[in-house]
Amino acid sequence: MIARPQPKPYILGIHAYVPGKATAEDGRPLVKLSANENPLGTSTAALAALNEPRGSSKTAHSPADYPDPDAKALRAAIGELHGLDPARIVCGTGSDELLNLAAQGFAGAGDEVVFPRYSFAVYDIAARRCGADPVVVADRDFGADVDAMIAAVTDRTRVVFLANPNNPTGTWLEPDEIARLHAGLPGDVLFVLDEAYGEYLDPAYQNVGFELAKQHDNILVTRTFSKIYGLAAERIGWAFGAPGIIDVLNRIRGPFNVTQSGQSAAVAALGDQDFVERSRTHNAAERRRLVEAITAMDNRGISFVPSEANFLLVRFPDAHSAETARDALAENGYAVRHLPGQGLPDALRITIGKSEDMTRVIAVLQNCFGAHA
Repeated sequence: MIARPQPKPYILGIHAYVPGKATAEDGRPLVKLSANENPLGTSTAALAALNEPRGSSKTAHSPADYPDPDAKALRAAIGELHGLDPARIVCGTGSDELLNLAAQGFAGAGDEVVFPRYSFAVYDIAARRCGADPVVVADRDFGADVDAMIAAVTDRTRVVFLANPNNPTGTWLEPDEIARLHAGLPGDVLFVLDEAYGEYLDPAYQNVGFELAKQHDNILVTRTFSKIYGLAAERIGWAFGAPGIIDVLNRIRGPFNVTQSGQSAAVAALGDQDFVERSRTHNAAERRRLVEAITAMDNRGISFVPSEANFLLVRFPDAHSAETARDALAENGYAVRHLPGQGLPDALRITIGKSEDMTRVIAVLQNCFGAHA
């Protein structure tokens, strides 16, 4: 037998993350309603920062220079906008890096990482890559069941993940429920509150996680610039938490993990809150329109999970019907997310797109299932 390097057994248990499709089976490009990207694109301010010639001013950086390893200007801008101490903020290569680092920093072989069923696929990967055991907790109406989450915690639990709003279902826990879940966790368990879609919430609810994290030593709140800010290509995320948590993440993150162009674009994007508000308003209006159309198809066995995010999980009578809808949408130029790998073979996650695209998506579904609103 030829000797060769062998991976750790727990690594082989990982199913690699599968991104949303952008092409049809025959290679045709499709309008991408499969990755929850912002249909309005990117703010003009952020685009200007991205397009600024490198080295064109005394303060600009050359491509030959490493970026600021501490993202000081970006952390300061985040802190100013949200009223947070920049010293308690860490930036990452998307929030995905920070989610993985949270598991790596606080869990390992023999430990448990807890999260609800129908959660973001990265949680399972994050647990397994550090040798911990993922513990999947039964849902309640496609969202987190707080009592079941608390009951699932054992003396082996080290990290609890919760997305709020949740991906891929769009469900949301109210502030009192978030506080109740945290209160039910031991102080030595890290509670990671993933708010990738937090900016789509009513602004009155957007600081709930931050306020909890200001008061407690075991909460990490993650955010991203990939969704409402329209900077998915730049891979910029950030997290806020107690100094001890941030110190751990800084010890193990990549030393230059956010590009200089990404840092500059993110700072500019934070300064364009008018774009954020337009994006939130557009999303709410078009999501409502899709909800109304799906509601009118109820007699066909089609339904939806109420969503607070920039997508809607549409449920069909069975897996075959979901595949039929997926294929009909692809035939008409749209890629959506079919989720059999996440236990939802009878569902499609449809990103809220441009108004004209949502009109066409609704028409395809109505025609496909013989229901005309």
